[in-house]
Amino acid sequence: MQLKKLASFLVVVAGLFVASLPAVAADNENTMIITLKDGDVTIALRPDLAPKHVAQIKKLVRDGAYDNVAFHRVIDGFMAQTGDVKFGNMKKGFNPEAVGTGGSDLPDLPAEFSQSEQFARGVVGMARSQDPNSANSQFFIMFAPAPNLDGQYTIVGKVVGGMDLVDKIKKGDEADNGTVTDPDRMIKVRIAADSK
Repeated sequence: MQLKKLASFLVVVAGLFVASLPAVAADNENTMIITLKDGDVTIALRPDLAPKHVAQIKKLVRDGAYDNVAFHRVIDGFMAQTGDVKFGNMKKGFNPEAVGTGGSDLPDLPAEFSQSEQFARGVVGMARSQDPNSANSQFFIMFAPAPNLDGQYTIVGKVVGGMDLVDKIKKGDEADNGTVTDPDRMIKVRIAADSK
Protein backbone atom coordinates (compact mmCIF):
# COMPACT_ATOMS: atom_id res chain seq x y z
CA MET A 1 0.00 0.00 0.00
CA GLN A 2 2.81 2.40 0.92
CA LEU A 3 4.51 1.64 -2.39
CA LYS A 4 1.33 2.54 -4.31
CA LYS A 5 1.06 5.83 -2.42
CA LEU A 6 4.70 6.64 -3.14
CA ALA A 7 4.25 5.79 -6.83
CA SER A 8 1.13 7.98 -7.03
CA PHE A 9 2.95 10.81 -5.28
CA LEU A 10 5.88 10.58 -7.73
CA VAL A 11 3.51 10.65 -10.72
CA VAL A 12 1.85 13.80 -9.36
CA VAL A 13 5.21 15.47 -8.67
CA ALA A 14 6.49 14.55 -12.15
CA GLY A 15 3.29 15.95 -13.68
CA LEU A 16 3.69 19.21 -11.79
CA PHE A 17 7.34 19.46 -12.87
CA VAL A 18 6.52 18.88 -16.55
CA ALA A 19 3.60 21.34 -16.38
CA SER A 20 5.92 24.02 -15.03
CA LEU A 21 8.37 23.69 -17.95
CA PRO A 22 7.96 26.20 -20.80
CA ALA A 23 5.96 24.64 -23.61
CA VAL A 24 8.50 25.85 -26.15
CA ALA A 25 11.20 23.52 -24.81
CA ALA A 26 9.56 20.49 -26.44
CA ASP A 27 8.10 22.30 -29.49
CA ASN A 28 10.23 21.33 -32.51
CA GLU A 29 8.57 24.02 -34.65
CA ASN A 30 9.95 26.66 -32.27
CA THR A 31 13.34 25.10 -31.57
CA MET A 32 16.32 26.57 -33.43
CA ILE A 33 19.57 24.62 -33.65
CA ILE A 34 22.80 26.48 -34.39
CA THR A 35 25.80 24.37 -35.37
CA LEU A 36 29.03 25.93 -34.14
CA LYS A 37 32.61 24.67 -34.64
CA ASP A 38 32.35 22.71 -31.37
CA GLY A 39 28.80 21.35 -31.71
CA ASP A 40 25.11 22.29 -31.59
CA VAL A 41 23.41 24.99 -29.55
CA THR A 42 19.66 24.50 -29.02
CA ILE A 43 17.45 27.54 -28.58
CA ALA A 44 13.80 27.44 -27.51
CA LEU A 45 12.16 30.28 -29.45
CA ARG A 46 9.40 32.27 -27.73
CA PRO A 47 6.55 33.12 -30.14
CA ASP A 48 4.45 33.76 -27.04
CA LEU A 49 6.66 36.79 -26.28
CA ALA A 50 7.61 37.97 -29.77
CA PRO A 51 5.52 36.35 -32.53
CA LYS A 52 6.65 38.69 -35.34
CA HIS A 53 10.33 38.41 -34.47
CA VAL A 54 10.21 34.62 -34.13
CA ALA A 55 8.37 34.31 -37.46
CA GLN A 56 11.05 36.41 -39.17
CA ILE A 57 13.90 34.42 -37.59
CA LYS A 58 12.29 31.15 -38.70
CA LYS A 59 11.89 32.47 -42.27
CA LEU A 60 15.56 33.49 -42.36
CA VAL A 61 16.60 30.10 -40.95
CA ARG A 62 14.52 28.24 -43.52
CA ASP A 63 15.93 30.41 -46.32
CA GLY A 64 19.46 29.44 -45.20
CA ALA A 65 20.26 33.11 -44.57
CA TYR A 66 21.99 32.51 -41.21
CA ASP A 67 24.34 29.78 -42.47
CA ASN A 68 28.01 30.89 -42.29
CA VAL A 69 27.15 34.22 -40.62
CA ALA A 70 29.81 35.58 -38.25
CA PHE A 71 29.63 36.34 -34.55
CA HIS A 72 30.91 39.83 -35.35
CA ARG A 73 30.57 41.42 -31.89
CA VAL A 74 31.38 39.34 -28.81
CA ILE A 75 31.98 40.93 -25.42
CA ASP A 76 33.25 38.65 -22.65
CA GLY A 77 30.86 38.64 -19.69
CA PHE A 78 28.11 40.32 -21.74
CA MET A 79 26.95 38.79 -25.05
CA ALA A 80 27.74 37.30 -28.48
CA GLN A 81 26.06 39.03 -31.45
CA THR A 82 25.44 37.56 -34.92
CA GLY A 83 22.82 37.52 -37.66
CA ASP A 84 23.97 40.24 -40.09
CA VAL A 85 22.94 38.31 -43.19
CA LYS A 86 23.84 41.20 -45.53
CA PHE A 87 27.49 41.72 -44.52
CA GLY A 88 28.25 38.82 -42.17
CA ASN A 89 28.26 35.73 -44.41
CA MET A 90 31.83 34.42 -44.20
CA LYS A 91 31.47 32.34 -47.38
CA LYS A 92 30.00 35.06 -49.57
CA GLY A 93 30.22 38.81 -49.25
CA PHE A 94 31.74 39.08 -45.75
CA ASN A 95 32.59 42.73 -45.15
CA PRO A 96 34.57 43.30 -41.94
CA GLU A 97 34.08 47.08 -42.24
CA ALA A 98 30.28 46.91 -42.56
CA VAL A 99 29.37 43.78 -40.58
CA GLY A 100 26.99 44.72 -37.81
CA THR A 101 25.32 47.48 -39.84
CA GLY A 102 23.20 45.24 -42.07
CA GLY A 103 20.09 43.18 -41.81
CA SER A 104 18.11 41.23 -44.36
CA ASP A 105 15.82 42.03 -47.29
CA LEU A 106 12.85 41.55 -44.96
CA PRO A 107 11.28 44.60 -43.28
CA ASP A 108 12.35 45.88 -39.87
CA LEU A 109 10.06 44.81 -37.03
CA PRO A 110 8.01 46.73 -34.46
CA ALA A 111 9.30 46.26 -30.91
CA GLU A 112 7.84 43.35 -28.92
CA PHE A 113 9.39 44.19 -25.56
CA SER A 114 8.55 41.91 -22.65
CA GLN A 115 7.84 43.16 -19.16
CA SER A 116 7.67 39.64 -17.73
CA GLU A 117 11.06 38.25 -18.88
CA GLN A 118 14.58 39.42 -18.08
CA PHE A 119 17.90 39.32 -19.92
CA ALA A 120 19.59 36.48 -18.03
CA ARG A 121 22.38 34.12 -19.04
CA GLY A 122 21.38 32.22 -22.18
CA VAL A 123 18.58 34.59 -23.20
CA VAL A 124 18.47 35.47 -26.90
CA GLY A 125 17.53 39.04 -27.82
CA MET A 126 17.18 41.00 -31.03
CA ALA A 127 19.76 43.65 -31.86
CA ARG A 128 18.50 47.02 -33.05
CA SER A 129 19.61 50.59 -33.67
CA GLN A 130 18.49 53.55 -31.55
CA ASP A 131 15.03 53.14 -33.10
CA PRO A 132 13.10 50.60 -30.97
CA ASN A 133 11.34 49.41 -34.16
CA SER A 134 14.50 48.59 -36.13
CA ALA A 135 15.24 44.94 -35.30
CA ASN A 136 15.62 42.85 -38.44
CA SER A 137 17.90 39.79 -38.49
CA GLN A 138 20.66 40.34 -35.94
CA PHE A 139 20.43 38.72 -32.53
CA PHE A 140 22.60 38.18 -29.47
CA ILE A 141 23.04 35.50 -26.81
CA MET A 142 23.69 36.62 -23.24
CA PHE A 143 26.75 35.34 -21.35
CA ALA A 144 25.46 36.95 -18.14
CA PRO A 145 22.44 38.89 -16.84
CA ALA A 146 22.03 42.48 -18.08
CA PRO A 147 19.09 44.15 -16.31
CA ASN A 148 19.73 47.38 -18.24
CA LEU A 149 18.39 45.61 -21.38
CA ASP A 150 15.11 44.54 -19.74
CA GLY A 151 12.12 46.10 -21.49
CA GLN A 152 14.45 47.78 -24.02
CA TYR A 153 15.15 44.90 -26.42
CA THR A 154 12.95 42.09 -27.73
CA ILE A 155 13.52 38.65 -26.18
CA VAL A 156 13.06 35.89 -28.76
CA GLY A 157 14.26 32.78 -26.95
CA LYS A 158 16.65 31.05 -24.59
CA VAL A 159 19.49 28.58 -24.94
CA VAL A 160 18.31 25.21 -23.58
CA GLY A 161 21.33 23.17 -24.65
CA GLY A 162 24.95 23.90 -25.52
CA MET A 163 25.52 27.07 -23.51
CA ASP A 164 29.04 25.78 -22.81
CA LEU A 165 29.64 26.02 -26.58
CA VAL A 166 28.37 29.60 -26.66
CA ASP A 167 30.93 30.37 -23.93
CA LYS A 168 33.68 29.19 -26.33
CA ILE A 169 32.78 31.65 -29.13
CA LYS A 170 35.81 33.79 -29.96
CA LYS A 171 35.71 37.05 -28.00
CA GLY A 172 36.26 40.48 -29.52
CA ASP A 173 38.32 43.50 -28.59
CA GLU A 174 36.64 45.25 -25.65
CA ALA A 175 38.40 48.49 -26.59
CA ASP A 176 36.68 48.25 -30.00
CA ASN A 177 33.14 47.50 -28.72
CA GLY A 178 33.65 43.74 -29.01
CA THR A 179 34.66 43.68 -32.69
CA VAL A 180 36.04 40.24 -33.53
CA THR A 181 38.95 39.70 -35.91
CA ASP A 182 38.65 36.39 -37.81
CA PRO A 183 35.35 35.63 -36.04
CA ASP A 184 33.63 32.33 -35.34
CA ARG A 185 30.44 31.71 -37.31
CA MET A 186 27.13 29.89 -37.31
CA ILE A 187 28.04 27.00 -39.62
CA LYS A 188 24.44 25.87 -40.09
CA VAL A 189 21.14 26.96 -38.55
CA ARG A 190 17.94 24.93 -38.71
CA ILE A 191 14.53 24.53 -37.12
CA ALA A 192 14.22 21.18 -35.32
CA ALA A 193 10.91 20.36 -37.07
CA ASP A 194 12.66 20.40 -40.45
CA SER A 195 14.75 17.54 -41.79
CA LYS A 196 18.53 17.87 -41.47
